[in-house]
Amino acid sequence: MSETPPPEDELAGTEQPFVQHLMELRDRLIKALVAIAIAAAILFFLPGPGALYDFLAAPLVAQLPKGATLIATSVISPFMVPLKILLMSALMLALPFVLWQVWAFVAPGLYTHEKRLVLPLVISSTLLFFVGVAFCYYLVFGQVFAFIQSFAPKSITAAPDIEAYLGFVLSMFLAFGLAFEVPIAVVVLARMGLVSVRKLREFRGYFIVLAFVVAAIVTPPDVVSQLSLAIPMCLLYEVGIWAAQLFIKHTRAPDADSESTASS
Repeated sequence: MSETPPPEDELAGTEQPFVQHLMELRDRLIKALVAIAIAAAILFFLPGPGALYDFLAAPLVAQLPKGATLIATSVISPFMVPLKILLMSALMLALPFVLWQVWAFVAPGLYTHEKRLVLPLVISSTLLFFVGVAFCYYLVFGQVFAFIQSFAPKSITAAPDIEAYLGFVLSMFLAFGLAFEVPIAVVVLARMGLVSVRKLREFRGYFIVLAFVVAAIVTPPDVVSQLSLAIPMCLLYEVGIWAAQLFIKHTRAPDADSESTASS
């Protein structure tokens, strides 16, 4: 009985010297930095740093008492804060190109079945992060600021500091952006074999409790923002379980497929 010869390694002969890897990494980093610089230059002239900050502050300004504005308690804050927002916006605008450079650097060292796993995860994680930030800005901020202002006594005139507001916004964007990565985390854990889909379903009740604990820690102490973070996390956990089943089915290594066919 003749044995089937092992399949040829598809990565055989693709090895590169270490110095060449470093040179390629340098070129990819330069391209990413150039893309961020171009995005920053475009945003500097259109719409401009001041307009970007006005856009970012709009949900809070809309809830302040008539005539109230944000204030700057530092001499250089009116310059530095809009500049920070400009750089943050440029990074987000250039993020797809930056991630493409990362993908182009690591892709030659991946097998075909690994590429079928990594590329969709890179794209979906980027989109989910943007969706989380947009969800926070358009749906959460208005409700949170209205809820907070409803508790302010009549004798207090709110005048938030622009640096404090920027720190609050960045922390909220990061919290919601990472929270929307729950499906990616679930898929990776299941695909790596660290936990089965059945165990993920059994863990559902514990995750709901965990989601509310995380929301209570990373968001302001109000019910609106906590529910706005915890409920999407629970829904995205279910999406992650469904996606994990698809990824495990369609990103199996060829040898795993042949073994499963032979055993059946």
